[in-house]
Amino acid sequence: MECYTFGQMLMAIRMGQKAETPDGRIVMRTSAGLIWTNGILNGKIVEIKDYLFSDLWQIYEDEESLKEAIGREKHEKREREMLENQYEELRLASRKR
Repeated sequence: MECYTFGQMLMAIRMGQKAETPDGRIVMRTSAGLIWTNGILNGKIVEIKDYLFSDLWQIYEDEESLKEAIGREKHEKREREMLENQYEELRLASRKR
């Protein structure tokens, strides 16, 4: 498995996938965002804090995460469209200056 820094993991993880640190902390990307799936923060949205940036993460899918992956393609298409729209708005705004 490939290891990612926190920032790289955020860019690579797809809806329905999980990422785990060597010490066993696990997050899953859902349509609601990145959530903890174990420990005392189980079910809570991940708050980006400095200690997360020193961890290495491995991305994977399991039976639980595959259930969340339903609708992944539609969700990712919508994300791309939103990014494209924002880019076009910025590009047009910069031309007007």
